[in-house]
Order: sequence, then structure tokens, then C-alpha cells
Amino acid sequence: MSLVKATIGAARDRPCTLVVCRGCCCGNPRRQPHVDHQWQLDQLRAAAAESAGRLAVRTTDCLGPCGQANVIVVQPATAGRAKGGRATWIGWANDDDCMDDLLRWAAAGGPGLAKPSATLELHFIRTPGEARTRARGHGRGRGRARR
Repeated sequence: MSLVKATIGAARDRPCTLVVCRGCCCGNPRRQPHVDHQWQLDQLRAAAAESAGRLAVRTTDCLGPCGQANVIVVQPATAGRAKGGRATWIGWANDDDCMDDLLRWAAAGGPGLAKPSATLELHFIRTPGEARTRARGHGRGRGRARR
């Protein structure tokens, strides 16, 4: 008997989604006065509106890595996830070049479907959970001490 993998409901056609942190540090003009936060969000929403449903934008409260603000998580579309794409965390998304690279990547499909620019890859950060695991010495690439 073979098992058939089926995607049902809302996940069947989920677009590439940009989750924009707007918590305590990200989006805060007192913390980041050199960034036009509203213009940035307007630009992302305009790209989503022009994408014919292939791109979505959401805002959320604090995602955690405040020292790397502004943080945006790029969640893969259903097709990208099926090809191995996973959520990618982007930090220091504070300038026009980063936003342009991010929007180009998302428009091309995002994680699993398109390769990000080398410049955008410099903005990739670890998830808060991964950073904690690595700090405790349990992450990939670290062997356990032998007794």
C-alpha cells in the first residue's frame, strides 16, 4: 500500500509570506531613526498587491533577535516548502538595497524555489531557538564530549 501525500485546506496554495517584525525594536523610530519604517512596510505591501497572490505580507509583534533589527521572516510558498524550502530569517533589513534584494527573491518564489542574492544572504540570521541551542553547544557541527 502506498501513502499519498496531500496538502489540504489553506496550505494548498499558500504564497511566499513576509512576516515583518514590528515589536519593541523593529519598526521603532526611536531605536532606528535612520529607517523610514512606514515606507518600508508600504513598499512590501505594494509588492504583495502587485503579485497576483504569489506574495503576502504580515506584521507581528516582537520576533526576538532585537540586536539584529529590523527582522523579516520569509516563509516559503507551498511549492517552495515541497522542494525543501524553510523559513529564512533576515536581520538588519534597514536599507533600500536589502529591501530590493528581498523583494526580488520573494517575487521569484523565495525559499525552495529561487536562490537569494549573495548580498541578501549576508543578512540571514539564526532563529532565536537555533541561536540558543548553539550557545548551549548542542547545535550541528559540535560533537558531544566523550567520557
